[in-house]
Amino acid sequence: MGKLAVLSLAVIALAAFIGERLVAFRHLSLSSRELTQNYLPNCRLIKGIEYGAEDITVLEDGLAFLSTGLKYPGLPSYSDDPGKIYTLNLFDLDLKIEGLKIKGQFDKGSFNPHGISVYTDEKDGAVYLFVVNHPQGNSQVEIFRFVEGENALYYIKTIRHELLHNVNDIVAVGTESFYATNDHYFINGILMFVESFLSLSWCDVVYYSPQTVQSVAGGFTFGNGINISPDKRHLYVSDIMKHKIKVMEIQKNAVLSHVKEVDVGSLCDNIEVDRESGDLWLGCHPNGLKFMYSDPNDPPGSEVIRIENILSEKPKVTQVYADDGSVIVGSSVATRYGRNLLIGTVYQKALICDLE
Repeated sequence: MGKLAVLSLAVIALAAFIGERLVAFRHLSLSSRELTQNYLPNCRLIKGIEYGAEDITVLEDGLAFLSTGLKYPGLPSYSDDPGKIYTLNLFDLDLKIEGLKIKGQFDKGSFNPHGISVYTDEKDGAVYLFVVNHPQGNSQVEIFRFVEGENALYYIKTIRHELLHNVNDIVAVGTESFYATNDHYFINGILMFVESFLSLSWCDVVYYSPQTVQSVAGGFTFGNGINISPDKRHLYVSDIMKHKIKVMEIQKNAVLSHVKEVDVGSLCDNIEVDRESGDLWLGCHPNGLKFMYSDPNDPPGSEVIRIENILSEKPKVTQVYADDGSVIVGSSVATRYGRNLLIGTVYQKALICDLE
């Protein structure tokens, strides 16, 4: 066979492969999905949140922490200011946010917060806030102690490790220990794109403690949100491009064993767990292609999904809220407290609605 024929066959094969991957990628990103509006009563935007509330978590007393101002590669950023952590008292009728002061030897100018988690020490009641931070595009975890009377975060330490290379979300399980997800295997931007385009299941979950650091579960395609069950026996991880929530059981050596997967029909980002019922609340992207394009003339929508009885044989998956982008753009987290539902976004606004 001549060189020209071989070259022609190679070009045809490459074109066929790229075409197949484009079709597969569009399918995985739900690019043809049309969203039907599904609103909740008495929704209102939270004043002062204009540049995202990518992650939100709430203490038992109704004090919410909001991670804002994330600058993430490939997504819009409408402010050059450093990111911030705000609190919101859900018993405050005015719903006024307050920026937390950061005290200690911490570089506030490069603060770029992503996923967050709180841990309350049973010994003394101290509250620790764990924050995924991306200064200058790097990945590290910051640990702070929250002092409510001063409305402040006291910087404790920064954790860096080669296994924590593309950290997205985190769940604290001790005063200095946590599980975290990497949302890409590669660090290089071009290779990260290739990884996503080929739908490689190379993302993992990492366990960190002062004594050990190890990868404890793999096989995720763009691993994302992570959280823990109220009884501390199971972890829930969002495999965003497979439209699934994976249930993992925590073993004695901190390694995770696969239990089951639950289809959610959307690209779900962060996971919040109702401490009373154990229900999962998910902030989701109903159309991943729109989310990546982020066209202001055709904005990505927002969706909130609830999973009840996830450990049972028949979990119940329900769409609680849906918007085509006319109210909020790119929902990334949803969390319930009492009759309130808080919905945050990657780079835009935040919403609070009544569930009843």
